[in-house]
Amino acid sequence: MPPSKLLSGRALLALFLAFALVWMGTLGYRKLIGPDEGRYAEISREMALAGDWVTPRLNGIKYFEKPPLQYWATAATFKAIGASEFAARFWTGLCGLFSVLLAWVAGRRLFGAAAGLLAAAVAGSSLLFNFMGHINTLDMGLAAFLHLALTGFLLAQGEGPMTQNQRRWMLAAWAGLALAVLSKGLVALVLTGATLVLYSLVTRDFSPWRRLLPLPGIALFLAIAAPWFVAASAANPEFARFFFIHEHFERFLTKTHGRYEPPWYFGPVLAVGLLPWTAMALQALPASWRRREGQAFQPRRFLLLWCVVVFGFFSASGSKLPSYILPLFPALALLLADGLGRLGRRALTAHIGAIALIAAIGLMLAPKVAGQGDPGSPPEMMAAYSTWLVGSAAIWLIASLAALWLALKDHRLAAPLVLAGGTLLAGQGALLGHDSLSGATSGWQAARFLKPRIEAGAPLYSLQMYDQTLPFYLGRTVTLVNYRDEMDFGLRQEPDKAIAAVADLAPRWNNGPEAYAIMRPQDQSFLSGQLQMTVVYRDPRRIVVRNRQKP
Repeated sequence: MPPSKLLSGRALLALFLAFALVWMGTLGYRKLIGPDEGRYAEISREMALAGDWVTPRLNGIKYFEKPPLQYWATAATFKAIGASEFAARFWTGLCGLFSVLLAWVAGRRLFGAAAGLLAAAVAGSSLLFNFMGHINTLDMGLAAFLHLALTGFLLAQGEGPMTQNQRRWMLAAWAGLALAVLSKGLVALVLTGATLVLYSLVTRDFSPWRRLLPLPGIALFLAIAAPWFVAASAANPEFARFFFIHEHFERFLTKTHGRYEPPWYFGPVLAVGLLPWTAMALQALPASWRRREGQAFQPRRFLLLWCVVVFGFFSASGSKLPSYILPLFPALALLLADGLGRLGRRALTAHIGAIALIAAIGLMLAPKVAGQGDPGSPPEMMAAYSTWLVGSAAIWLIASLAALWLALKDHRLAAPLVLAGGTLLAGQGALLGHDSLSGATSGWQAARFLKPRIEAGAPLYSLQMYDQTLPFYLGRTVTLVNYRDEMDFGLRQEPDKAIAAVADLAPRWNNGPEAYAIMRPQDQSFLSGQLQMTVVYRDPRRIVVRNRQKP
């Protein structure tokens, strides 16, 4: 199909609808896994049930580690359509879809119609972006609203007085920044502010500062972001110190959260997470820095510095997870889309050929996953997952070979689009196949066993562990015993919400009415010395016990 037809309004609408169907249609297939998916679904379930939109709670305990925007959105979804895996991931999926649409808008406005389509394709198909758009965490919300702030800022730039349209884009940037703060905190201000300062110092271009609309912008920002912080502080005097000091400065500067990784950690994460575009990025990004516009403001340099700031900031942090660098992916998608438009046939063919080779290697290695089982993930589960991985690798290889043929025919727009589509489907297959492991990674089976037994009012204790997915699937909280971890702060405020030690539970457990408890298999021998118990359920990562043998 010629580029003109691919860029027609009807073709673009068809492509977007097909993408949206694949993107949103798979959200409910998999069971929720721990820790993040279960945690954020359960906080939202409790919020919807209690109707308290100010104080988030996890297992009934105050939980202030993150702001509430995603909790609000997911709780509202639960109230509208009921609690389910689809509803739990709906906000994350919607934010990812929104970010892909923004990539098209920004790419089209900045670099042309073809670049807009390619930017959306690159963003939506990149491995890490694809995965995180379908996993219930807060990172996609942060990335999407930072993307809105970035897009609004870029489209507000220009020569001469600001037009009304540019003013609207700058206010959209302030709104995006406020929503990003409500998604994951002050890191949004740090990343945007540091990029603007670095850009001005490196390029000696201070013109963007004159287009920030500080008075209406700050007023809009505060109107959106401030009310919850004020309300949470008024309702919970302990909130401000914990949220602003512990969850920001101490998390960044120390290893207190147990997520320390070496400074080079995000290098391999980015290299794998950006597939299938990694090699193209190595060629496109230096060219983006050298390419200058015929105006003071240089959007390519700003985008590249945004990537540098995001990557550098999280690399310097004492707390690291792969999803932390997600906010740089939309900027990389814009730069890569711009670079793909200037890539010659030979270079494009070489890059796609390398991806076809990687896909072929993946197809050869995927069956070996079946032999990687352990007590936590039994061989039969790994064998089932291996089948999905084989299918996904086959899809990726076929799409890569089709894209390679198109590149050889000099179809420079169609080739990367086919590669993007095949990679999206392959990534979805690998993600969907992970449900083969849900018997170990999720508490849904344990909940299915427990629910009819505890509905009669039997107590349920969680001994020296907390399965993040179990309360969501049970539709109720559990009583923690000798466990604090991330709920330590909340339990210091409300110590009656848990039992401090197993010895404190023993009298009511051994002499009381019927009760159930969940524990890790490795703790059974130790706990059985203190508590009378009968094992009634077991899976690879958890066991359920009852306090007395039924007649």
